[in-house]
Amino acid sequence: MRRLFFIPLFAATLWAAGCSEPGKELYSGEVHTLTVRAVYPDGYAEMVREGVTVTAEDIDRGNSYKASTDDEGTARLQLTNGLYRVMVKDRNGKDIFNGTADMVRVVDQDAEIGLPLVHSRAGSIVIKEIYCGGCMKYPQEGKYQSDKYIILHNNDSEVQYLDSLCFATFDPYNSQGTNVWVTQDPETGASVYPDFVPVVQAIWQFGGNGRSFPLEPGEDAVLVVCGAIDHAAQYPLSVNLNREGYFVCYNNVYFWNTLYHPAPGDRIAPDHYLDVVIKVGQANAFTFSVFSPAVAIFRAQGVTVQEFVAGAENVIQKPGSTVDRIVKIPLEWVLDGVEVFYGGSSNNKKRIPPSIDAGYVTQSALYTGRTLHRRTDEEATREAGYEILMDTNNSSTDFYEREQQSLHD
Repeated sequence: MRRLFFIPLFAATLWAAGCSEPGKELYSGEVHTLTVRAVYPDGYAEMVREGVTVTAEDIDRGNSYKASTDDEGTARLQLTNGLYRVMVKDRNGKDIFNGTADMVRVVDQDAEIGLPLVHSRAGSIVIKEIYCGGCMKYPQEGKYQSDKYIILHNNDSEVQYLDSLCFATFDPYNSQGTNVWVTQDPETGASVYPDFVPVVQAIWQFGGNGRSFPLEPGEDAVLVVCGAIDHAAQYPLSVNLNREGYFVCYNNVYFWNTLYHPAPGDRIAPDHYLDVVIKVGQANAFTFSVFSPAVAIFRAQGVTVQEFVAGAENVIQKPGSTVDRIVKIPLEWVLDGVEVFYGGSSNNKKRIPPSIDAGYVTQSALYTGRTLHRRTDEEATREAGYEILMDTNNSSTDFYEREQQSLHD
């Protein structure tokens, strides 16, 4: 998913009624109308149309409600008192419009939201699968999480190249962690994002000379995050990540913990080891959340990523920390990003702005071998003759949780 340069990231303008504290009054059974008006960016007013899906999710109770816009771009939902995460998603060809408001209060009377939508375009290389939740060590006792991977997919009709592509995760590591970057408007509850994404721990980069690693239309590339070895040989519920053509995040100078980063297997070519562009964290293993990572791929524009991280203004101290730093990656560099929430918590909070991912995919359980997988666009696949995946820049629509890793034999 590729964000256009000239579309700014807006914060939602909300008019939420009531100021009572959460409690019995907030969660009474009274029903009120939440009116949501989709506000398209300048230059896209002609995109306003009826039938666009608007979703309101009760943050604390987990209930979800949907309505469609009328021909003026307005939808009305009947909701009980509560705190809601509101999402609007629309797609017209490759033009994608998304908007999110994280903390909308509907308390004691009707409320109205004017929700600005952010314009983006469907991407060429997208994230197809995220496996981070681990599995059991059966037939032994215990849990296992040293076998993480992601899969990339060429969703375009032309050959794409992995050369110089970067991979990273965003701060905080977990969706329930303290988020110092995303704030809420104190009057409205609208989510306010910075004009960058905070990359944590390290940036990894594919090598190559520009055309070393082609990805044909519909082709996948496996990136091993932890352990390019045959994990399934010892733990049958895991996966074999020692396969020809796989790439791996491996650098034993920066990340020497062999529990997570053993020497790659004999089928992993040395030129398939990703480079560490910069390490900004303190861990001896690359911290890729088992609960709920925020994952992204990006490519530098107008400058090399090495030149970019050399700028003192681009690598800053994390507020409130004396040791942790982050890299301020421009939003327009991000090709694709996926927000993962942990299903065992009601304290999830988005880290990725709606221009990259307006929704999230939920991981419901850990150590079960489950994986987060992008849906196939069946109609587009039939027309193209190769696999095309859903790409609405909204993981709530594009992804699902599958029972088993796609790489499981």
